Amino acid sequence: MITANDIFTISSHKQFEKIALKVFRFQHENNQVYRDFCDFLKVNPQQVKSLEQIPFLPIQFFKSHNVVSNNDPAQVTFTSSGTTGMITSRHLVTDVSLYEESYRNGFSQFYGNIEDYVVLALLPSYLERDGSSLIYMVEDLIKLSNQAESGFYLHNHDDLIKKLTALDESGQNVILIGVTYALLDLIEKHQFNLKNTIIMETGGMKGKRKEMIREELHEQLCKGFGVSAIHSEYGMTELLAQAYSLGEGIFECPSWMNILVRDPEDALTYVQDGKTGGINVIDLANINSCSFIATHDLGKKYPNNSFEVLGRFDNSDIRGCNLMVL
Repeated sequence: MITANDIFTISSHKQFEKIALKVFRFQHENNQVYRDFCDFLKVNPQQVKSLEQIPFLPIQFFKSHNVVSNNDPAQVTFTSSGTTGMITSRHLVTDVSLYEESYRNGFSQFYGNIEDYVVLALLPSYLERDGSSLIYMVEDLIKLSNQAESGFYLHNHDDLIKKLTALDESGQNVILIGVTYALLDLIEKHQFNLKNTIIMETGGMKGKRKEMIREELHEQLCKGFGVSAIHSEYGMTELLAQAYSLGEGIFECPSWMNILVRDPEDALTYVQDGKTGGINVIDLANINSCSFIATHDLGKKYPNNSFEVLGRFDNSDIRGCNLMVL
């Protein structure tokens, strides 16, 4: 039996691979959708001895199937954003404590104690719908900060400008988490010169603005907020783990998450570090769903296990996880 402690105390690649193979066999046995997919590929689980041999479930299965690895009722169902008429993904989470432990530990791994920050959130398009895993996470981080000043902002930009300026000038550490188009809206209204604030963009123009390459976007945000780097969060409805970039668009994973980059012409083979391909995510926190997901994202992996997100495959839906066009 694989426990949360096994997952969240991983300290080496060897340990990660050992637990990932255990999770694979557990999900092959208990997840009907995943087992059918593996059977279609004629994969014998007893012959799978490495991460590269594990089948990765195409992410679109979350639009048409209930991808679960147990019979427990869903405690929460996360849904992806989408335009009217678009089929959205559904992630049935049967143990939400795993999600909470994942994002709390992940935040701590990259940023330290949440109580050291005031957390401000500018996520209007997420707040205006139900089922957002991002809102669930940020709402909890706001509570955990134990800061009376922490909170969400919808369209009240004037209030946010006053609050952010006053907090930063007081020397308070602040994290402003925002959807991309809303951050651009904010700096069009006011030019900042922030000294104690981290700007974290979660991606997503939501059809409000034209898509931009990351370099152009981050240059505008750095100039508008007066900061030297823009942080980013890489997560999605179908996952329970997040990767973070502390600048330059280079992401790092928490110890229970990893990525492989598949050949865009052959989904069952992998490209060398530094080459562009499709991003496959291993998220061991997602043990009750599927931990091995082939995304629609294009990226590169580097020798130190960091990675970069470069865009999306042309034929996939535009969606609000942290993505830029090529």
